[in-house]
Amino acid sequence: MIRHIFATAALLVVAAGQGTASSGIKITDAEANRIGQQIWRNECAGTRDGLTAWNKGEDFPSLGIGHFIWYPRGQRGPFKESFPDLKDYLQAQGVELPDWLVAARACPWPDRAAFMGDFRSKRMEQLRSLLSSTVGWQARFAALRLESALPQMLAASPAPEREKIRANFYRVANAPGGLYPLMDYVNFKGEGTSPTERYQGEGWGLLQVLAGMSETGSPTAAFSKSADRVLTRRIELSPPARGEKRWLPGWRNRVATYVP
Repeated sequence: MIRHIFATAALLVVAAGQGTASSGIKITDAEANRIGQQIWRNECAGTRDGLTAWNKGEDFPSLGIGHFIWYPRGQRGPFKESFPDLKDYLQAQGVELPDWLVAARACPWPDRAAFMGDFRSKRMEQLRSLLSSTVGWQARFAALRLESALPQMLAASPAPEREKIRANFYRVANAPGGLYPLMDYVNFKGEGTSPTERYQGEGWGLLQVLAGMSETGSPTAAFSKSADRVLTRRIELSPPARGEKRWLPGWRNRVATYVP
């Protein structure tokens, strides 16, 4: 994925009223840290322990400020794995990783019980130290994912819908504070293009939020309201055994932060 991101990243933030693309998202170190800190608060209340989580009922841990998924060996699921790409990205930036993490080809904890039993181990503390010291880099990684999202979403959309998706994407991107909600949501719930990330045929990613936006008023407010509707619909369609309803209040609080 990292090679794909670098190869396709080119399309994002344009000056208001212009139709030409820039050479990609450009954010300062201060902006990267600010957005990264907000994503960290969204995912795990800004806690250090929250950087290494394995939720009940899930088959994978969620790591870092964006709760990037890492599947154990032989385990796969409907949700997109992203932690291995973050690991590759950090290495490419010259960040020193623990030797065990460099060597790991899959999540070394086979299940949640093993993960929680190892929670205060030296290995886990090394992982939290790495993740807490690279907040800005993780935010830049999130930005790279966003850069590659628009071409994917347009390719996955019916031709009559593409202009609306593109227009709403740039409406939000060019609004004051608009980069944060786009970066956060795509790393929170994905691009919305994967056929495996569906309940009863309906997705819940960035594509679905952009498609459902009102075309008037504040772009960030329209994005936030659409995200709330999309996530509520996901809960309604989710398998009851997953108990996803418990997450909705937190999800709603999260998308409410998208309005400056």
